[in-house]
This record gives sequence, C-alpha cells and structure tokens, in this order.
Amino acid sequence: MTDAEWAVVRPLLPVPGWLRGRGGQPEAYCHRAILDAIRYLVDNGIKWRAMPADFPPWDRAYAFFRRWRDHALVKEFHDRLRSRIREREGRDAEPTAGVIDSQSVKADAVVGSDSRGFDGGKLVNGRKRHVVVDTLGLLLGVMVTAADTGDRAAAQVLLEQVADAHHRLALVWADGGYTGPLVEYCLATLALVLAIVKRSDDMRGFVVLPKRWIVERLFAHLMRTRRLARDYERRTTSAEAMIYWSMILLMTRRLARPHSGRG
Repeated sequence: MTDAEWAVVRPLLPVPGWLRGRGGQPEAYCHRAILDAIRYLVDNGIKWRAMPADFPPWDRAYAFFRRWRDHALVKEFHDRLRSRIREREGRDAEPTAGVIDSQSVKADAVVGSDSRGFDGGKLVNGRKRHVVVDTLGLLLGVMVTAADTGDRAAAQVLLEQVADAHHRLALVWADGGYTGPLVEYCLATLALVLAIVKRSDDMRGFVVLPKRWIVERLFAHLMRTRRLARDYERRTTSAEAMIYWSMILLMTRRLARPHSGRG
C-alpha cells in the first residue's frame, strides 16, 4: 500500500492483545507488511504458498488472516473504514437504509459438498454470497451459503444480524425474489421496512433499476478481485473474510484519494 493509504489505515487497526496488557508476544512482522501480503493475495488470486518472497512467509500471513477471521477483527477493521468513509461523505456513521441481494459463484474442487449446491435459476454449481450494503455501496453484512439456499431463508438470518449491528437501519430495498412472508417478518420482528423494487414485464434487456444498481456495483467489484472470481475457500467463514478484505482494499484506496466533496 502507499504511504497515503498506510496513514489512513494505521490509526484504525485493532490493537494487539500484548499492547493492551492481555498477554502474548509481539508479532515478528510489521502489520503493514502482513496487510500488503493479504491484499496482494486477494487482489491477484494466488495461493497462500505462492506468496512472493518480498512479503513475510506465507504461513505467517495465513496465521494473521486466520486470527483476524476467527476473532472477527477483519470485520471490526472493515467497519471502522466504512464509518470513516461515511463521515467524510457527510453521512452519519450508522446507516438508516440499505440494499440486499445475492450472487451465485462457481466453487473450486476444494469446496466440500456440505457447503456447496446447485442454483437452478443461475445454473451455477457452487456457493451464494448474500450481502447487505448501504446507499453508498459499502458492505453492512455478508453471509456465504451453498448456492441452493433460498434468498428468503438466508435473508432472514442476515437481516437479523445486520439489524442487530445497525440499530438505526429502518429501510432495505430488495428485488422480487424477497417477496412473501419475509416482508411481514422484517416489519413485525425487526422493525424493518423491506421495500421490493420490481422489474416491469415490459422491460427488455439490461435496465438500471432504482437502488438495486448499488448492490450490483459491489458484486462487479468482487468479481474484479481475482480471489473472488470463483470460491476457493474450504470454509464459508474464510469466504466471508475474503469479501471483507476485498472491500478493505477498495476503501483504503478510496480514503487515500483527495476528497472531491461530491461523494
């Protein structure tokens, strides 16, 4: 990362336990070098063991990735960056509206049958990424399931998690796949309005639909990240962590650029 990106990132990093008097030993490698290694892997789609010699050893980088994944530190770091972007854009740190959607992607052979399935609508054998984003297109929550998991069933779990983490969230836009009892459930249980943005039967070809394009833009960014063009992770928690790292890469670059004031 550039010096400008590091200047943005450094104050937002979670503080290691040994610096807070909670035991443990100082890490052998600088956080900047480890972050660069993980960013390189996510952006270029390499294997962990193919980490270039310019970076720390692959097993040290993977141990860092695994620790941040298992202790939700990657999400904590991601959320701090998101809040910083929202505040710079003149928004409140906590969003009041969002958009939900899902994306099915092919899974590599290392993905076991317990977390993969066949999406009959998209004709994809693999996994499905369920995401909620704010109106700036920044990630609020993600859940990775087998591709044959229904959107409504996954959305019920994901929206509960997102509503619990973001208490000001009051409105979520969704496509026609989220109609039915889910709308009443969100209103009665989560105090959340689920607004369905439907595609007209008269529309032909590609049409930009209100609000739904925001989450589609996020999916486009994920597919440009080579590690995410296909699901290579054995565990769904690792797949979710990779999505957070992809967004961290995007947000650090965004924060390092001069602010135009136009959003």
